[in-house]
Amino acid sequence: MSDSPRTSAEVIRPIERRVAGTEPVQVSDTLAVEEPLEIRVEGRSVALTMRTPGDGQDAELALGFLRTEGVLASIDDVLDLDACTPADGGPGNILDVRLRHPERVDLDRLSRHVFTASSCGLCGKATIESVRHRCPERLTPPAVDSATLLALPAALQARQATFQATGGLHAAALFDPKDGQLLVVREDVGRHNAVDKVLGRALLDRRGDLPSLGLLVSGRIAFEIAQKALTAGIGLIAGVSAPTSLAVELAHASGQILVGFLRPDRFNVYAGKLT
Repeated sequence: MSDSPRTSAEVIRPIERRVAGTEPVQVSDTLAVEEPLEIRVEGRSVALTMRTPGDGQDAELALGFLRTEGVLASIDDVLDLDACTPADGGPGNILDVRLRHPERVDLDRLSRHVFTASSCGLCGKATIESVRHRCPERLTPPAVDSATLLALPAALQARQATFQATGGLHAAALFDPKDGQLLVVREDVGRHNAVDKVLGRALLDRRGDLPSLGLLVSGRIAFEIAQKALTAGIGLIAGVSAPTSLAVELAHASGQILVGFLRPDRFNVYAGKLT
């Protein structure tokens, strides 16, 4: 399997900095890179997302996305990954996923769902029921205590190298609820992309322990975040910002623990119960 060439996640650009009461100065600033990635399945475009490129992370993003859309159950479903490089020699911004059994996938449904979700938004209980139909089993979340959760924000911040340089990226991580160890950390300009990268990495690593782990995100916990966790079998979600009402409804319906406004000294539990 091939992935697109390594591309830096940050770039330095000249800017003019102005501070009240002083003269403007010309300085350099570090910015987070944002580029489009078109995800194809069997040569057919199914998604276009703006992402932060990185060494091997386009594959993680595409595989994680297709896992949460129900296209992949394991890495064995993938025959090959083809990174299509533009004719001008620039970075590869198209990734074509070839399936071992393409006849089992309804690409028309996938294309319609992705287009609808991205262009029109998602609608309440009908959407929850659709997700629950795909994930009928109610989850049993892993046990976690307050001390472990309270240590997570500092641990995540210490692993956000590109955010420290640019201030412009979201992060997602898989963590062990027993000791708070961060097992996989990924950054991206998109919250959902960061989650897809983490889940794609888990798919590539053939991790079978996702139900015993937690998902940590650096921003808001929207419905899509809770849905991606549910599809992967993750029953514990924690975020440093607020959840949306639909994410909380889904967490209640599926048995997930959902923690928001996670800070080093406090947090809110919106669904489920801690130990």
